[in-house]
Amino acid sequence: LFDGVYPFYPQQRKAAGFDISTIIVIVVFLTLACSFLLIIPGIRGRARLYWTLRVLLSLFVGVGIVVVQFTGDWETGWVQANTSYKSFSRAVVNVDIGVHIGLKGVNITLKGNPVNQINETINYNEHFSWSFDSNYDRRYSEGLEKGLPSPILYVAEKFTSQSPCAVHRQYRISGHYASATLWVAFCTWIISNILFSMPALVYGGYMLLVTGAFMTFSLLSFSTVRNSPMCLIQIGTATLRVAYGGSFWLTLVIGLLCFVAGITVVALHHLNLDLLKTFFDLREDKAEEYQEMAEVHVNSYFVNKAL
Repeated sequence: LFDGVYPFYPQQRKAAGFDISTIIVIVVFLTLACSFLLIIPGIRGRARLYWTLRVLLSLFVGVGIVVVQFTGDWETGWVQANTSYKSFSRAVVNVDIGVHIGLKGVNITLKGNPVNQINETINYNEHFSWSFDSNYDRRYSEGLEKGLPSPILYVAEKFTSQSPCAVHRQYRISGHYASATLWVAFCTWIISNILFSMPALVYGGYMLLVTGAFMTFSLLSFSTVRNSPMCLIQIGTATLRVAYGGSFWLTLVIGLLCFVAGITVVALHHLNLDLLKTFFDLREDKAEEYQEMAEVHVNSYFVNKAL
C-alpha cells in the first residue's frame, strides 16, 4: 500500500471468452472459407451444392477442434454477492464474480454493480495459468504483491497447489491430456480430408470416426475433474458453482457430427456407392472411364487394299 491506496495495475488483461490466439484461428479459417466461396461459382450443377456442404462442414469441424484449445469456458460459473473489496477494510461492494476454466488455466472476473463504487472502478479480469510451462502458485503470489481485490484472490486461492481443495493437479493433468487428444483429432481430421480428395472415400469415413473418438476422449479426460469434489466457493452469503461451458458442449457437438458423417460415409459405401460418388462428384469421372466411342472414321483406301 502507498498512503492507503492500491498501486496502479497496468498489465494487459486477458479476455475470458476470447484471446488473440482464438481470434487468429477464426480469421485463418474464415479466410479459407471466403477463398472457397470465391471459386464456387465455377462449379456447375448440383455439384456446387455438394462441394459447398463438404467444404463448409469440414472447415467448421477443423476450426472447432482448434479454437477450443484456447477458449476459457470449458467450465463457467457466475454469482452476484455483497463482499469486502480490500483487505483490512470494512467497505462492502456489490459485485458479479465469474470463473471461466479452460484447458490451460482459469480466468476470474470481478465487475461491480455499478462499476464505479467507493471511488474506484471495479472491473477486473485476471488469468491464472496451470499449464506445464507455467507456475500457478507464482502467478498467485504476484497477484498478492500487486494488491488484487480480495474476491479474486479468494477464488484463485482455491486452485493453488497448496489449497485444501486439491483440485490443482487434477485440472492441470486433465487439461493437458484433453488438449493432447484434441491435437490428435485435428491431425486425423487433416488425414480424412486428404483421403477424401484422393479419393479413398471409405477410409476418409473411417478417419472421421477416429476424429470423433479422440474428441470424445478429450471430453472424458476433462470430465475426470468431477471425480474430485470441488470446495465450496462461498462469497458473502452466496455460493459460486461451476458447470460445463460452451467449449465443452461445442466439442461434444463436433464429435457427434464426426461420428454421424463417418457412419454415413461408411454405410453409403457398402449400401449405395453410386449415391456416395454423386455426393463427392465422382460420377462424371466414372462415366468418362466407360464412355464408348460414338463415331469412327475409317480410311477407305486402306480398307479396299486389305480386301
